[in-house]
Amino acid sequence: MRSFADADGDGIGDLAGVRSRLGYLELLGVDALWLSPVYPSPQVDHGYDVSDPRDVDPVFGDLGDLDGLIADAHGHGIRVLLDIVPNHTSDQHEWFRAAVSAAPGSPERARYHFHPGRGPRGDEPPNNWRSVFGGPAWTRLTRTDPDDPEAGEIPDEWYLHLFTPGQPDLDWSNPEVWADLEKTLRFWSDRGVDGFRIDVAHGLAKAAGLPDDRRQPGWTPVADGLPDPRFDSDEVHQVHRGIRALLDRYPERMAIGEVMVGDDERWARYVRRDELHLAFHFALLGAGFDAAAIRDAIDRTLEAVEASGVPAVWTVANHDVSRPATRYGDPARARAMALVVLALPGTAYLYNGEELGLPDVDLPTDLVQDPGRDQGRMRDTARVPIPWEGEGPGYGFTTGTPWLPMPEEYGALTAASQLEDPDSTLSLYRRAIELRATHPAFAGDDVEWFGAPEGCLAFRRAGTTLVCALNAGTHPVPLPPGDVLLTSAPLTEQGELPPNSAAWLA
Repeated sequence: MRSFADADGDGIGDLAGVRSRLGYLELLGVDALWLSPVYPSPQVDHGYDVSDPRDVDPVFGDLGDLDGLIADAHGHGIRVLLDIVPNHTSDQHEWFRAAVSAAPGSPERARYHFHPGRGPRGDEPPNNWRSVFGGPAWTRLTRTDPDDPEAGEIPDEWYLHLFTPGQPDLDWSNPEVWADLEKTLRFWSDRGVDGFRIDVAHGLAKAAGLPDDRRQPGWTPVADGLPDPRFDSDEVHQVHRGIRALLDRYPERMAIGEVMVGDDERWARYVRRDELHLAFHFALLGAGFDAAAIRDAIDRTLEAVEASGVPAVWTVANHDVSRPATRYGDPARARAMALVVLALPGTAYLYNGEELGLPDVDLPTDLVQDPGRDQGRMRDTARVPIPWEGEGPGYGFTTGTPWLPMPEEYGALTAASQLEDPDSTLSLYRRAIELRATHPAFAGDDVEWFGAPEGCLAFRRAGTTLVCALNAGTHPVPLPPGDVLLTSAPLTEQGELPPNSAAWLA
C-alpha cells in the first residue's frame, strides 16, 4: 500500500490515497482489494513486523480512514482484504517487550520460542535454523543479574525469528496466541473487512522439539527430500481449521493463504473443506517464459486444487519478486502472460503496477530498505511507487518526495497516459478483465490442451469455446481456428501470432 497513492504528501502511500483511486480500480475491473499490513509497526519489514494487529499505523491514517475506505470500496463493488501476520510480531509488540523483561520459563516468554543456547555456556543457538533473510534464525538476549545489578548485562536465552530479529516468531502451541488471533479476526470482521490474506500460512507451527535442519546449508533441499523443520508441520492445520471455524460465523468472509510448500499433495491439505478458502500456488509465478514450464505449472496447480474443489489462484507478480516486465526479459512477454493468467479458470490476483507494465527500477544501494538486501533480496526494485499522471518526481503519486525514487521512464507509463492509448498495457488489461467477466466463453473449471508448434502452447477452457494461444517461440505461428477476441500484440500481415505474444479466440 505504501507505493499505491499518497494523499498527505509525505511520500508514503496511505489509506486516503487508496480511497481516492477506487474509481480507477473499478474502471480496471477489480472486484477485491488486498491491502498490505496497515497496522502500527516499526516498519523493519515494511509493516510485516506488527506491533498492534488491531489498529492503524499513523503513517497510513487511522481507523476512521480504514472504515471510510471499506465503505467507499463496497460502494464501488470492491471487497477489501487485510493482510494479517500470525507467524510473528514486532519486537516492539507489548507481548515481546514483556517477554524481554520477564524471567526464563515465565508465561510472558511462553508466547514465543525462547530457549537456552547449546554448548557449555549456552553460547550457540538452540538449533541450526537459518533466517529467510540470511544468518541464524536465533538472537540472544542479555539481562541484568538480579543478584548483582552492578555487574552489567549477562547472557540470557535465545529467541526464534524466521525473518528479521525484529520479527520474533510466536509459539502456536500456546492457547493465548490463538485467542489473540481470534480477537483480531473478530475485530476486523466486525468492521466490515471481507477477508484476510494470511502471511506465511505454512509457517505457524514448527517441527516438534525444534530439531536441527538436516538439509544442506542454505535454501536448496538435498536430493533425498528431507523436510524443512521450520515450515509445513502437521500441527499448522489445527490453526487453519480454527480460522475457518471462526470465519464461517461471518457470512461472505474468506481467508486466502500464502502457502509456499513445494509438495503439491501437502499443499492441497491447506485448502481442505475445513481449512483455507483459497491458497496461492506459486508454480506459475516460478515458471519462466517457456511454454513447457508454463504448461507444467498450470497442470500442477489445477491438479493440486482438484481434490479439494476450491478454485485455483493465479498470479505472476507480487511484492516479493521481480516485476514480469523485467523478470521475463521483455515487456511484450509480460503482456502475453497477462492473457494466459486471465484465461485460466479460478481467481486471478494482480500486483499494483502490473497493469501498467512497470519494470523493476535500478535503485541506488543506499536507498534500498529491504531487510534482505545484504543477502541480495532486492525486492524494493519492484516496490517503487505507481506513476499516476504528470511529471516527476512524484508523477501524481505524491506531492512530496516518493519514499523510493521514480525514474524518468515512468513518465511514459503513467495511468493517465495509458488510459488514452488503446494499445497500452492498461487498455489491454481493462479489455481482458472485461471479457473475462462478461463473455460467455469464460466458464468451466478445467483446461484442455491442444497440440501446438514448438515453443508454443494452446488450451481451451473445458466445455467452452474459449482458446488461449501463447507463442513463446522465435517465429510467427498460425492461430488456432476461431474468431480473435484479443491479442497482446498485433498479428503479422499473414495473420499469424508473432513471438512473445498471446491471443484469445472463441
